[in-house]
Amino acid sequence: MDINLVVLNLGNTRLAIGAFKAGELVSTARISNNRPAEWTTAIEQAWNLLPGHKAVIAASVSPKLEKTLEQTIDQSLNQQLQWVGRQIDLPIEVATENPRQTGIDRVLNVAAAYEQMEKACIVVDAGTAITIDCCNDKGEFVGGAIAPGIEMQLDALHDRTAALPRVDFAIPQNACGRSTAEAIQSGVYHGIRGLVKEIAEGYAMQLSTWPEIIGTGGDAEKLFSGWELIHAIAPDLTLYGIAMAYTEHHINHDT
Repeated sequence: MDINLVVLNLGNTRLAIGAFKAGELVSTARISNNRPAEWTTAIEQAWNLLPGHKAVIAASVSPKLEKTLEQTIDQSLNQQLQWVGRQIDLPIEVATENPRQTGIDRVLNVAAAYEQMEKACIVVDAGTAITIDCCNDKGEFVGGAIAPGIEMQLDALHDRTAALPRVDFAIPQNACGRSTAEAIQSGVYHGIRGLVKEIAEGYAMQLSTWPEIIGTGGDAEKLFSGWELIHAIAPDLTLYGIAMAYTEHHINHDT
């Protein structure tokens, strides 16, 4: 099904904007949630790239900004924003205890990864938080793990201690840091990678198979690039998941 879509992922720290032309992602932009006035121009640019019949679809984990985004779409495009999980069905089964409380971005990431892998897989989303989620061989979202992301860890070490400085993240050259800043960088970097490895091994035991691991999110490249544990890094995975949800919804409902 060829689709022309503007896809919006309203995250905790930024709005990701993607333009899908005949099903192909042709442009992306990411704008901080602290600058919602800039959303309009980027959304209009994405919209103007697309010919003919088109729609604008969103997913959100930031409820406080949803009304702002809806108003932006109404005023700039004269369109009604459709939300995945409301007007648009989720594209996979969510087998958690409380599916409605499961982050929609987590579900969409796994749905997009499963569409490509067609088997049990893990998605590590390295953003504001680190989420490590998986699906089984049937493509059911079975759950995951959530931990603080890079910036949250760096903030906590500074804010909750008397002497530790707030340092900028950098990939450590050695595991054993020779300064306080290097020690903090090493702890955050290797701590996150160790978390991913340990949890992935636990999922493999639970699923009785080794799932391929896909990395996504703003910090995925710096944390996981070149790591043999990671099958691929897909920075636009959530956008693909949103577009997939729209397509499958209209196929299933024959609209």
